[in-house]
Formats: sequence, structure tokens, C-alpha cells
Amino acid sequence: MKQIINHFTDDDLYKLTMCCAVIDNFPRAQVKYTFTDRDKTIYPHGFAHELMNQIIMLENVIITDEEIDFMKRKCSYIPHWFYTYLKGYRFNRNWVKAWQDEDGHLMIYFEGSWSDTILLEVKVLAIISELYYIMTNQVDCFDYNEYYKKSYHKAEKLLDAGCIYCDFGTRRRVSLEAEEVVIKAMVDCYQSKSWSGKFVGTSNVYLAMKYDLLPVGTMAHEFICAIGGMYGPQMANHMAMNAWRNTFRGALGTYLYDSFGWNIFSLNFSEDFANLFKGLRVDSGDNYEQLHKIVDKYKSLGIDPKTKQIVFSNALNTDQAIEVHKYASQYCQPSFGIGTHFTNDFEGVKPMNIVIKLIAVKITESWNFYNETCKISEDIGKYTGKPEVIKRFMDALNIKE
Repeated sequence: MKQIINHFTDDDLYKLTMCCAVIDNFPRAQVKYTFTDRDKTIYPHGFAHELMNQIIMLENVIITDEEIDFMKRKCSYIPHWFYTYLKGYRFNRNWVKAWQDEDGHLMIYFEGSWSDTILLEVKVLAIISELYYIMTNQVDCFDYNEYYKKSYHKAEKLLDAGCIYCDFGTRRRVSLEAEEVVIKAMVDCYQSKSWSGKFVGTSNVYLAMKYDLLPVGTMAHEFICAIGGMYGPQMANHMAMNAWRNTFRGALGTYLYDSFGWNIFSLNFSEDFANLFKGLRVDSGDNYEQLHKIVDKYKSLGIDPKTKQIVFSNALNTDQAIEVHKYASQYCQPSFGIGTHFTNDFEGVKPMNIVIKLIAVKITESWNFYNETCKISEDIGKYTGKPEVIKRFMDALNIKE
């Protein structure tokens, strides 16, 4: 089987920025993650074995001087000490356990230092997705010439509508080749003439380097969820925003607010944070309802929401992004992160509905127990964690069913 991940920065930027913030703020934290397939897919016999082989191959993937030089040039907010850490970083198969049950469902478990294991998630999800299509013999369905044309047409529609957007599609892509085809089509289209919209870049750092684009992204839910597990959900957003400010000094100013729902975030989102952060990211709930909650919150703080960016990233396709843009432009500065619709949109191929989520954390390796955590987003279908943990957190936050 070919090696699927061959470049250290074939990863989303937010994993690297979070890794930096974790070392800076929670250097001794230990974590557990688990894998969830929301479609309860039956994987081919031997899939877990092949997946572990791919994870073993990751041990030979190290960051290059070219990758570091690119990130120093494009990501000036990352402190240079972090690159010294990355130069010594090595993946370790012992952090991962993967197996299949008797029906063929896939089980995956990570455990280790947060600063180490944090860099597994996106790579492992990308491996699972590409490996599944290889082992189910669907690779013959991928006509990349036609996919370029399809992607180019998406770019035309978005740019013509005035959308500011980027690629967020690494985790559930068909393949690295598919994501690169998308990036090439987007770049070619954007450079073909003047548009009212803008293709900003990609979350994939390797492809951003290859096409000299801006790597984009800030954080994922795990940063807030881990803090919620260590210290409780009531002040997790406050502590996360403070930690982010401590590391990045106002850069990377888009905050992901829905780890424990809007209401508790809104209580934590004081005027100083609202002024510090450039905007918020909508990743669950109804886009229009969330927009108005955000707009009303800014107004209540005496801040003009038109000066703030709202990034919409909740499973959008091209047409949905255009409709949201038309509406949201009168209230704020909308932009869009589009993932699976870009990198896994082949005719007759079903995208995988897979996630890896942090489920437990302890502040230091010397503790002999973990605190469990969960995610309570604005979509019930996106809740993750054990039912009893979710209920405990909901009770603590006075969230009703």
C-alpha cells in the first residue's frame, strides 16, 4: 500500500497553531481522543491493520527546512521557538490503537501528551478517507480532469457573487490529489480576471506552500473542550480566549465559539474580548440565527458588527455560501471556509462522515485520573462525548434538552 501522508505540513494550520498554544499554556496536559463514524460505516476486512501501517509510516515524516521557511514567511504570529520543537517532533505508533469489531466498524483511540497527540487528528482522518476509497476500489471513479472543471465552476460562482472564501477540506478529502486539483482550479480561476470576491487560501499548509498561498485557520473545538474538561465549562471560553491572547498577541483573531453553546459563550464574551478578536466562526446551528445572535451581541457591547468578520463553516456548499453572503453582507464582513464540498464531491462517491474528538484530559501526567469532556454545539447532531458526560455538562450550564 502506498504511503498516503508524505509531508509534515500536509495538515490543517489550526493543528499547528493549537499545538503551539498548548505548549505555551498547558505544557504538561495529557489527553484521550476517540474516533466516531457518524454513518456507522462497515469497513473492509483488514482496514484497521492497513491504517496502523500508515500510522507507522508517519514516523518517517519530519518537517523540512523548506516548510519551516515558508511558515516563518507566511505565519509571522508563530513564535520561532515552536519551529525548534517541530524539528524534533516525531510521530509514535504507540500513541494510537486501531481495531475493528466483529461487524467491521472501525475503532480508534489516541492517548498521550496533548502537545504530541494533537498533530494526529487531521492526518489520521485524511488517511482513513483516502484508504477507504482505495480498499473499496472506488479510485477508478475519480476523473481529476473533470473535477478540475467542476471546481473551476464553483470558483467562478463564488467569486462572481463576491464571496471571500478558502479551502477547509483536508480532513475528509478523497485524496491529496483531489485537494490539490481544487486548489489549482481556485487559483487559476481567481487569477484569470478581476473579481468582486476573493480566494483567500487553504487550511492545508503543504498545499499553501506549493501554490504560495496564505495558510488559513485558527483553532478547533478541542482547545476549548480540553479546558472545559480541566477547569469546567462555565469559564472555558474565557480561559481559552485568554490563553490564545497570551500566545498570539491578538493575531489569529477568529474565535470558534460553539464548543459549549452560544449562551455560555455570550456570557464570557466581554467587551475586551469582542474588541480583541477580529470576529467569530459559525460552525453549527442555523447560519441566519447564529448571525443575528452575533450581531445583537456586538451591538449590546457598543461595537459596530460591520467592522467584524464572521466566518461561516458549517457544512456549506457553493450555493449555500452565496445565499448566506447575500444576506450577511448587510450585517457584517462574511467569509467562508468550505471543506468536504470542495475536496470530496465526485459523482456517485459518498463522502465519509468521520470525526476524531478529544474526550478526556488531565492537567499533568502526575495525576492518576482524567476528567472527561464533551462538545455541546448548536446542533444536537454534532454533540460528541459520552451521553452521561454531555448531560452533566448541560446541567452545569443550565442547557435544556
